[in-house]
Amino acid sequence: MLSAIMPPAHVFVGLRAADKAKLLAELARRASAVLGLPAGEIAAALTAREALGSTGVGGGIAVPHAQVPALGGTAAFLARLDRPVEYAAIDARPVDLVFLLLGPPVARAEHLAALAAATRRLRDPALAAALRSAAGAEALRAAFIAEPAG
Repeated sequence: MLSAIMPPAHVFVGLRAADKAKLLAELARRASAVLGLPAGEIAAALTAREALGSTGVGGGIAVPHAQVPALGGTAAFLARLDRPVEYAAIDARPVDLVFLLLGPPVARAEHLAALAAATRRLRDPALAAALRSAAGAEALRAAFIAEPAG
């Protein structure tokens, strides 16, 4: 499921941002370029969602997500930051791995299923370590979408 909504063009290594707001804006800009939607619309949706509570799930990982009405289907993005940024995560650790999920309001069930699957995967410390040591975008995506062992 995650591989279908996160093609190789949706994976970024070495993303740079000075802070959480700039990180969300950069993610929106990159998603905009791939999805053909206005970056401002994506950024506004992400900012509105963050206002409800931080999507920093701990362990240096954030899972920002939002519903974007103009989007035709669920889209996922994975990014490894050049250096961690403060994110107001639940454990107060800065974030260096980000899984971004965007979906239209009409695909709420698919959006929630993808969010649950990604969050479940990202809770695995071995996966987080593999993502942090992946040699590039292709290896980062491969590690993330690989079926868990056992």
